[in-house]
Amino acid sequence: MDYASSLLSFLPGGRRSPGISQLIAKLEGYLPPEQVERIQEAYELANESHRGQKRLTGEAYITHPVAVAGILADLHLDGQTICAALLHDVIEDTPTAKDEILARFGREVAELVDGVSKLDKVQFKSRKEAQAESFRKMILAMVRDIRVIMVKLADRTHNMRTLGAMPAPKRRRIALETLDIYAPIANRLGIHSIKLELEELGFRALYPQRYKVLERELRKSRGNQKEFLPKITSNILGALKKAALNGQVDSREKHLYSIYQKMRRKRVALSDVIDVYGIRVVVDTVDGCYRALGLVHGLYKPMPGRFKDYIAIPRLNGYQSLHTTLFGPNGVPLEIQIRTEDMHRLAENGIAAHWQYKVGEDTGTSQHERAREWLASLMQMQEGGNPEEFLESVKVDLFPDKVYVFTPKGDILRLPRGATCVDFAYAVHTDVGRRCVAAKIDRRLVPLRTALRNGQTVEVITAKGATPNPAWSNFVVTAKARASIRAYLKTMKRGEAVDLGRRLVNQALGEFKLNLKGIEPEILIAAARALGTKEPEDLFEKVGLGERLAPLVARHLLPADRHEETQDGTAGTTAPLAIAGTEGLVVSYARCCFPIPYDPIIAFLSTGRGVVIHRARCGNLAGWHKQPDKWLPVSWQKAEERSFASEIKVEVQNRPGVLAAIASAIAATETNIGHLSVVERDSDTSTITFELQVGDRAHLAKVIRAIRSMPEVLSVERTLA
Repeated sequence: MDYASSLLSFLPGGRRSPGISQLIAKLEGYLPPEQVERIQEAYELANESHRGQKRLTGEAYITHPVAVAGILADLHLDGQTICAALLHDVIEDTPTAKDEILARFGREVAELVDGVSKLDKVQFKSRKEAQAESFRKMILAMVRDIRVIMVKLADRTHNMRTLGAMPAPKRRRIALETLDIYAPIANRLGIHSIKLELEELGFRALYPQRYKVLERELRKSRGNQKEFLPKITSNILGALKKAALNGQVDSREKHLYSIYQKMRRKRVALSDVIDVYGIRVVVDTVDGCYRALGLVHGLYKPMPGRFKDYIAIPRLNGYQSLHTTLFGPNGVPLEIQIRTEDMHRLAENGIAAHWQYKVGEDTGTSQHERAREWLASLMQMQEGGNPEEFLESVKVDLFPDKVYVFTPKGDILRLPRGATCVDFAYAVHTDVGRRCVAAKIDRRLVPLRTALRNGQTVEVITAKGATPNPAWSNFVVTAKARASIRAYLKTMKRGEAVDLGRRLVNQALGEFKLNLKGIEPEILIAAARALGTKEPEDLFEKVGLGERLAPLVARHLLPADRHEETQDGTAGTTAPLAIAGTEGLVVSYARCCFPIPYDPIIAFLSTGRGVVIHRARCGNLAGWHKQPDKWLPVSWQKAEERSFASEIKVEVQNRPGVLAAIASAIAATETNIGHLSVVERDSDTSTITFELQVGDRAHLAKVIRAIRSMPEVLSVERTLA
């Protein structure tokens, strides 16, 4: 009895489950008998667990895992992956527990099934958050075993094939998710066949009308154009044979979604999409690829600027081919792809080739290593971020319209289009990114925010002790750079918040003539836990970020015999908190009144932001008495030089060149202009608002005197909210 026949005993009344015979036939073609027998056991458990369950299509539920396993069998995945495919829904949708799968099929199969299962038992605030967290779990499971995503992609492919049974809103949501996440992941892993099917099915479900129109128009345009493809194929085969090159030639038509994307991206009509038809040439060797390129260029004229060498510089997912566009018969553009058999196998199956061929061969392992590197970068992205931030970062990483640049040693780095020198530095190594202070492109110094172009050689200059600049997060485009900068800033902000929190609690304890040095560690720990934190450091961080009030914390730290002082008013006075202007992320300066050193100031404790400094005369302080416990006295202390933003308004007579003259006068005082705006009050006068970078009040006074001495200036004043 063969394996397919033996499965009849698993079904009520000996009925054959749809698709199981075909699955077993596929498996017998490449797996040893003992693995096929193990897969039979997995089918038996899945069939029993899903007994009585139906899909929305009306079919028995078991048809779905069998179809998923069939998709993976087409890619020649190993026996454990096929077992996991058959069992991938039993934890989520049936009473069967992970422990049972672990006991019967081993840890690898159990972990694969668990990695694919959704987080349906966790309560989330929104569908978006649930999707993001489920996706994060899947990615982290992929890091442990990349076969998780293979099962998930096959699962999504079969679900998309049967999507018609879903209500329209759910159809559109699933189709959008497929085009946003799953098709790009299949592309990133090089699994071309699944990527194309997901894109076509997603496009048809998301935009059914556009799909129908495009399909109809393409059918109309096929007519004569399709007739010349066999002739071109024959001509190329003849040229290969004449040159003694072994090769296969076949023609193809671009998929609808690919054509639609090109029409959208280039804003052109279908008639202007030049490479709807293409021909693929597969030869034996890399040398043969370049020889075949010369042959096809001899047969038909190449289109200038349309040649790409993905053999010398492969795409990020490992894809390799020569691409050229030719003027075919009647001037019809024709795309030609030339590759070896190994390249073709990798182009179609991507990372799946790792399981199809011996691990020792370069064919599968190079693809597998690229995927591992990508997954390692995803691990860095997810550190310290919430699930939705992680999902958005991965989306950015999955649409890599690439530029190729060189390191000074000649190594090639692939980066997204628009990537900057800082992105390059982080791509080389996270530590290089963190310590980067300058960059050279083709031996010339350039700003760090400079966008890179193909073929440039980039050199990063680092300095010991240098740290990331928060402003970098405004222009970096790679997910790795953004995640690394964000993680550093979060760490830095915590350290600053803890330090500020200590100072604020010390200031509040000063009212009772105490300080933190005199508080026993046991009292600190008890107070931290009483106020809902694990450690004193966590409590100080919350104080520094304005989430806890220092006076309240101070009262929790008082010895029992000192608590009456909080009632009878015998405590001392509070010394102002000293501000140096170098406190970083947890001390900020209000944009309503632009305080600068030696202005009279007061501080507001803002939840999550820390301390916000205002000028004492700021108009926004009018309601301070409504939250008196949120305000605290502060004073300036002398510190190292740094610049502060300040704003002045200058009323001038309208004269040619007056703005340039004032800007020149400001520059003469060694002051930078951060921003300016001009408002014309009438035909004779205008008001110019300057945002300046100054060191302190004396510096600002020097600027105001320089402007006031100009004959065109009617008045100068510092703005105040």
